[in-house]
Amino acid sequence: MFFILSKLLDFLISPLVWVVAVLVLAAVLRRSKWGPRLLLLGVALLLVLTNGALVNEALLAWEIPPVTLTQLGRHDAGVLLTGITKGRKSPHDRVYVEQGADRLLHTLWLYRAGRIRKIIVSGGSGALGGVRTRSEAEELGILLRLAGVPRQDILLETRSRNTRENALNTQEVLAQHPEIKSIVLITSAFHERRAVGCFRRVGLAPAVFPASYYSSDRQATLTYWLIPSDDAPRLWSILIHEMVGYAVYRVQGYVA
Repeated sequence: MFFILSKLLDFLISPLVWVVAVLVLAAVLRRSKWGPRLLLLGVALLLVLTNGALVNEALLAWEIPPVTLTQLGRHDAGVLLTGITKGRKSPHDRVYVEQGADRLLHTLWLYRAGRIRKIIVSGGSGALGGVRTRSEAEELGILLRLAGVPRQDILLETRSRNTRENALNTQEVLAQHPEIKSIVLITSAFHERRAVGCFRRVGLAPAVFPASYYSSDRQATLTYWLIPSDDAPRLWSILIHEMVGYAVYRVQGYVA
C-alpha cells in the first residue's frame, strides 16, 4: 500500500499540477474577488517554475557535493542503486538507459580505478503494473559485463522497489558475503541524502559517491538569473518529489 500511495503522491506534488489547478480555479472564480488573485498566483508560480537559476540554486543546496577519488579511498564494494533503465520499450534485446546513467558509469570508473573490488547492483522494479522481462539490477549487470567486469565481481539484488528496500535487501546480501567489510553507496546526487539515511538506519555505514548531478556551477551572469528555462519545471518536480520523499521517510523512521 505504501508503494502505491507513493506513486499517487508523485502526481499530486507535481508543480505543474499546482499551476494548472490554480489557473482552473481562477477561471471558475473569475467573477469573484478570488479570481484575479488566483490568476496572479498562477502567473507568479509559472515565473518561479521557469527560472533556471532558482531551481539550480535549490539543487545546489540539496544535492550532496562531489567526492574526489582521494577523499573516497578504497572499499570492498560499491552499491549501485538502480532506477535508470527503461523496461517498457521494445525490442527487449537491449538495455535502455535513461538520465542518471552516470550512476553506472561512475561505478564502472571506481571499479576500473581500483577504488572498489566488487559491485552490488540493487533494484527490482519501481514501476506500477506492467511486466519487465528483467529486473533493473539484471539489466545493469548485463551492461557491466559488456564493459568487461567479471561475473564473479557482480552481485545482484533484484527484489527492491524503493530506497528502503534497497537498504534492507543490501544488508541481506552483505550478510551472505562477510568478506565485504566496507561499501560505497553510488546513486544520483539528489537522491544520496535519502539513500544514505536508509542504509544507516539498517546499521550500515557506507561511504558516499554521488553521481548524475542535475545542478550546474553557479554563474555570475544576467542570462543565468533572468532567461527562462523550459527544463526548470521538470527539475523542480524532481527536487520537490525527492524532498517530500525524504520527509515521508523520516516520519516513517526509515532514515537515520
